[in-house]
Amino acid sequence: MVTQNEHNETVCRSSRHTRVQHLITADESSLVDLETLLATLPICSTGRVFIEVPDESWIGPLRAPARMTVTWLDRSRRAGAPGTARSCAPGEALTRAVTGWSGEMLCEAEAAAHTRVFLLGGYLGTADIVDELTSAYDVDAASIHTPERFGLATAR
Repeated sequence: MVTQNEHNETVCRSSRHTRVQHLITADESSLVDLETLLATLPICSTGRVFIEVPDESWIGPLRAPARMTVTWLDRSRRAGAPGTARSCAPGEALTRAVTGWSGEMLCEAEAAAHTRVFLLGGYLGTADIVDELTSAYDVDAASIHTPERFGLATAR
């Protein structure tokens, strides 16, 4: 007999299995942490992984659950803030990507409540993303996982 809290391959394949959506961000400084996190997720995990890197030489294979979409954001191919003619600053591509994704995926309060957020990127992008998620989408700051050294969110 399978209990409601049990999590295994059989349960994950069930059409009635509740899946929690994930939003995960990383940059070139947190790739090892990202790989570790992805290795710990159940195979039925769904969601989005955004990884910002300086250029395409950083892009490589990454193992993620099959229902998760991985998007590499190459800063060298992106412009900075609109109208500035500047290059894309660290964290800027991540913030824009998460803002766009959130507008589509967190438009209902229930979606925000059932989304696990792990922000592994640098401080500037992470701080902007926390502000965006908490103010525009009412995501509880306590449910956002960030590196402890940032002191941005209370979830651990």
